Amino acid sequence: MEGIAVKEPLVAVLCGGTSAERDVSLASSKAVAQAMAFAHPTRLFVLDEDQLPDGLDPAEHVVCIVQPGTFGEDGGLQRLLDAGGFSYASADARASELCFNKWSTRQTVSTVGVRVAPGCFFHTTGKPAVIDLVRNLGEQVVLKPNKQGSSVGLQMIGSQVQLETAFSILSEGEWVVEKKIVGRELTVGILGGRPMGIVEIAPKSGVFDYTSKYTKGFTEYHAPAQLSTKVTTEVRQLAKLAFVACGCRDYARADFILSTEGELYFLEINTLPGMKEMSLLPMSARCVGLNFNALCRELVALAFQRFQAARK
Repeated sequence: MEGIAVKEPLVAVLCGGTSAERDVSLASSKAVAQAMAFAHPTRLFVLDEDQLPDGLDPAEHVVCIVQPGTFGEDGGLQRLLDAGGFSYASADARASELCFNKWSTRQTVSTVGVRVAPGCFFHTTGKPAVIDLVRNLGEQVVLKPNKQGSSVGLQMIGSQVQLETAFSILSEGEWVVEKKIVGRELTVGILGGRPMGIVEIAPKSGVFDYTSKYTKGFTEYHAPAQLSTKVTTEVRQLAKLAFVACGCRDYARADFILSTEGELYFLEINTLPGMKEMSLLPMSARCVGLNFNALCRELVALAFQRFQAARK
């Protein structure tokens, strides 16, 4: 009945899983659970298979997913939560599935005026001719799995010979190849639909791959990024456009390249970005005065509202 108070739920932090990003998930989840516990009763659930854990109750728990990769970021876990009547933070199943699919995300954001690099989608059963790709995109391209996170499988290609070699040993599945845009890599967190601070990513190797992302000292970060007011405004506007176009909610992180010609190119949007204290989303939040504990509280704020509304 309206007006009757609903008992405060516990926060259930889901982590682990079976994807290539399990270790990333486990490291992030500990930090999130510890921070969340300052504001809410919190329980950590470690998933070892692709199903909801025992003890999870939609009448008692608001779910915070800290499980990037397959069955976590791709909508699979979210569909089970929806079917179980759970309130959970971050994107719903449809938006999660869309944003995990790099090619579909590109197509979606481009319809609202967000620029993407020229590219091509293919399955390994029907690989395009390398000579045609070089003719259309040039020899310097980026090759990446269509459905992976944390830069897993990312390859920077610098010549036709390198591309031919890469194509000869590709693992089976869907791939995206894009024209390489030379410039500055930027990322911005979005919280409650509002873009936060912009962070510049400067890997010492020149490539923000899995190693550069997760090895201490391999990448420098500038938070906030030193940008003109015009570029800062444009990054935030494009991030919000992408967030809305993809149907995201609560929070996400959008990545861009600012080319040497001054043009912004969308890379991807992450619905479950890394959540260690020194991860990119917390860096973005600190730029606008939100420390890690405060950010974690805000991540679940709208999910708490949905929990309360569903039970009144």
